[in-house]
Amino acid sequence: MSNNFIYHAPTKVYFGENQLENLGNELKQYGNRVLMTYGGGSIKKIGLYDKIMAELNKVGLEVYEFGGIEPNPRHTSVNQGATICKEKKIDVLLAVGGGSTIDATKVMGAAAFYDGDCWDLVTHKALVTACLPIVTVLTIAATGSEMDFGGVITNLETNDKLGLLHPLMLPKVSFLDPTNTYSVSPFQTACGGVDILSHIFDTAYFSTQDSMYMVDSFMEVLIKTVIKYTPIAIKEPNNYEARANLMWASSWALNGFIGAGKQQAPSCHVMEHELSAFYDITHGLGLAILTPRWMEYVLDETTAPKFYQFGVNVFGIDKDLPAMEVGKKAIEMLSDFFFNTLGLKSTLTEIGIDDSKFEIMAKKSCGNGMMPGYKPLNQQDVENIFNMCL
Repeated sequence: MSNNFIYHAPTKVYFGENQLENLGNELKQYGNRVLMTYGGGSIKKIGLYDKIMAELNKVGLEVYEFGGIEPNPRHTSVNQGATICKEKKIDVLLAVGGGSTIDATKVMGAAAFYDGDCWDLVTHKALVTACLPIVTVLTIAATGSEMDFGGVITNLETNDKLGLLHPLMLPKVSFLDPTNTYSVSPFQTACGGVDILSHIFDTAYFSTQDSMYMVDSFMEVLIKTVIKYTPIAIKEPNNYEARANLMWASSWALNGFIGAGKQQAPSCHVMEHELSAFYDITHGLGLAILTPRWMEYVLDETTAPKFYQFGVNVFGIDKDLPAMEVGKKAIEMLSDFFFNTLGLKSTLTEIGIDDSKFEIMAKKSCGNGMMPGYKPLNQQDVENIFNMCL
């Protein structure tokens, strides 16, 4: 039986085109002083910035801006944003962008009520006591940050990339318009698809606890959705059906539904965070390289039944074949999807990463002990997986 659980996902979602007409009134209920956060400026190139400003001006909001949030957002940027919140007495945060912008904004919202470095909150040296209300306008289907209460932040000074989870950081309202993802590049679209899949694998599908048939079936449909529509979105970037399916799958992969009653086992995410912390690579690319190797490493007689289920239900592999054979074939098919269909690099060597930091990355992944997961891994196990990726 699965564990007892409480499921509570109160984020209000406006999904579809022309929903921004509701943005001003949604923000207004939290106050008049808004800090709009965004990344490198692509929202200005696609005209989204002007649309948003028009809506905010309609209701007379006082708008401040903080742009330039990096991929793998830095704790230094979060500190700068939190300082603006304090100095300008911000009432509500508006995050416009993808997971990096939204994650940084969540931690900014919490850091606005803390006098020290936001890294103290991320490392739990200090506790989150409050958070400014957060509203999001999503521009890429990937992280699921628009409907979850986590934020992942990078500290380049210590080569750490860590997540902060707190219910107060859950967005109040999220605007999901698939047309805002039309300009996402083929590479980032591919990486986003991998991130969605990895959330499903790491959050619940490969879990040490018994599954509900209904939830497992739901996850398998999510996986098949990503496998079907990511290549379409790459070839036809303005395909609304493809972008809409990916956007909604992103949200449901990490809004808590599929993980209810399960102990999360994010092995690949933990290992990839070390790659990103040391090499600042795109998260989805790191996951693509790691995931099939992790699967190969943990596949054995005890785990084969789950990989058999994955292969038969997702890829349609012959159910009469032995479980180990199905499992191996499923991993091969997933690899083919990542590296041939999506065209992502397949090794760390190809992206300029060697084995020089594998030992320290493995040690940090395991916290000087064991890394819990679908199959617990020690430091040597993690090093072995990194080496399989060369």
